[in-house]
Amino acid sequence: MIKKPLLLVLVVLFLDQASKYWIKTNFMLGQEIRFFDWFILHFTENKGMAFGMEFGGDVGKYILSIFRFIAIIAITIYWKKLIKNQVKPAIVLSISLVLAGAIGNMIDSAFYGLIFSESYGQIATVFEGGYAGFLQGKVVDMLYFPIFNGHFPEWVPFKGGDHFIFFRPVFNLADASISVGVINLLLFHRSFFK
Repeated sequence: MIKKPLLLVLVVLFLDQASKYWIKTNFMLGQEIRFFDWFILHFTENKGMAFGMEFGGDVGKYILSIFRFIAIIAITIYWKKLIKNQVKPAIVLSISLVLAGAIGNMIDSAFYGLIFSESYGQIATVFEGGYAGFLQGKVVDMLYFPIFNGHFPEWVPFKGGDHFIFFRPVFNLADASISVGVINLLLFHRSFFK
């Protein structure tokens, strides 16, 4: 029964890393392609926390990376236990998506600083001098869906008239994979949490 979940993890990882490699080697930081007003490929990087938050500089980045590594090990052990106990396939596939996304972003954080040159003001090159050390790489994001772009009505307290974009975050396939896995568990498999 491990074949399908493992295949899902490998496919998500391949698509995630291929898309990041393509963006990194074809775009300068901040460059974008607009397909529609609501679908934009926009190259940005973050230090590894959600929504570009930072935590404690270089030391914080090491701590975050170690935490991620431990989380990946824990998720993998749990994932294998679920497969062994023949839990519902949809639950196993959801955990597979979370695992694939976690590994995908960990690869960026661990190795991209060593593999790629800086993307600021130039297109990155591969294996011609990295921009950071081991576990100090930045996570590549590129998917941007500003579905609604407008202003809050004037009557809204504190925000009246302010510019508003719904769905502002720029993310990657690994982030999407984690989100889909978690949302699927929360919406359709709440009994799993018991």
